[in-house]
Amino acid sequence: MNEPRTIPLRPRDRLYAAVTRVLVVIVSAALAVGGWLVYTGAQDQPPRLSNSTPASISSAWPWALPWPSTGQAAVEVAGKADSLSVYGEQRPVPIASVTKVMTALVILRDHPLGRNAAGPSIQVDWQAAVESGNRDESTVPITAGQVFTERQLLELMLIPSGNNAARLLARWDAGSEQAFARKMNAAAAKLGMTNTTYTGASGYEPTTVSTAVDQLKLARQAMKSPVLRDIVATATTAVPGIAGEIVNGNALLGLPGVVGIKTGTSTAAGGALLWAVRATSGGRDRLVLGVVLRQGDPDDTLEEKKEAAFVASRKLIEAALRYLNSERTPAS
Repeated sequence: MNEPRTIPLRPRDRLYAAVTRVLVVIVSAALAVGGWLVYTGAQDQPPRLSNSTPASISSAWPWALPWPSTGQAAVEVAGKADSLSVYGEQRPVPIASVTKVMTALVILRDHPLGRNAAGPSIQVDWQAAVESGNRDESTVPITAGQVFTERQLLELMLIPSGNNAARLLARWDAGSEQAFARKMNAAAAKLGMTNTTYTGASGYEPTTVSTAVDQLKLARQAMKSPVLRDIVATATTAVPGIAGEIVNGNALLGLPGVVGIKTGTSTAAGGALLWAVRATSGGRDRLVLGVVLRQGDPDDTLEEKKEAAFVASRKLIEAALRYLNSERTPAS
């Protein structure tokens, strides 16, 4: 399961979803033969992460960071040498929808957008429409034949975390999700993400794995993209063709200085959050990047695991802001 939350459907979309859920049972075998994947089954859990002794704190941090009690984490000040601090065994673990950050980077690399550009139009295919009815994952209510721009689909993927939007973008870019995953892995290799494997565009699969240190490498690159920065910092938006207000799943965007980046929650991954924060005072602009993975206890609900990631990240963000503000305050 991957952040199972769906934007409310309009009446005609509810009827469409009900019909297509019946159809998908009939045609799923045929789709599999053609290389299409319909995500409706339960997923296995990997073994629980066994933490090693927390890594030493870099001298760049004047006090010990408030690390979470489980999982793994990493924090650094972007552009500041020797500021990387790491907690937990850096063993590859599922990362759920945090995966979508790499999906967005590959899409924007292959189809660059100006900061305010909408980009090319993309038609919703039958598979993406069918997947709108999947109740065991996070989807957006789109119907076959609808047309969205590249930017709109990036918003639908990153803000409400639409898995079907992610897979639609992957097929549009590479012809199949499998081919797109190969592009994601090649991009990860170029960034030095040696402990990362992508097997899909959405993060729904528990076989997509990474580490906190690798995800910080991704965050550095992600925050260089003006379009991606704008989208992940958006708390709410509206997309023509989608009913109602679209709310960002990252509840930390309301905190001072928080500018993204992406949440992820699943049974296999627990709670995950890749975040970025800027100091809100002083004349010097500093950015802190952080990530927490595998948050929450095994018996927690998905909401409890997501909340555990928020709690752990909030403590790290507050410590980071204290540090950034202390840099701005001259010694008395």
